[in-house]
Amino acid sequence: MIRIILDTNFLLIPLQFRVDIFSEFNRICKFNYELYIFEQSICELSNIIEEQSGLNKKAARFALKLIKLKNIKIIKSEKIDVDLLILDSINKDVIIATQDAELKKELLKKGASLIILRQKKYLHLIERKLYK
Repeated sequence: MIRIILDTNFLLIPLQFRVDIFSEFNRICKFNYELYIFEQSICELSNIIEEQSGLNKKAARFALKLIKLKNIKIIKSEKIDVDLLILDSINKDVIIATQDAELKKELLKKGASLIILRQKKYLHLIERKLYK
């Protein structure tokens, strides 16, 4: 079973770009997978709701609803920085879904598999062979 870990910004895609990331996961993932998010990402979404306005605020609210609706599993951790948590969690059975350019670069350097948004309308899987 492959674990797909969603970065905070990835859950903003459905409302910001009108992309159904869940049907896209089914389209590109020809293997069994489960979706995960770090507990700290939920805190980040809550902060967006409190501190921002407009589309970002709406997207964050919608993201919190999706986490419950789609039964995305929550990973608890002591660390606070989501990017560090993601970098620490990569292995051959994990795919990271992110839109963060700096994080993507780091993950690709480390040989991680990624799911990214392309042309603001579909998801793309970058499979890498991780030697760890």
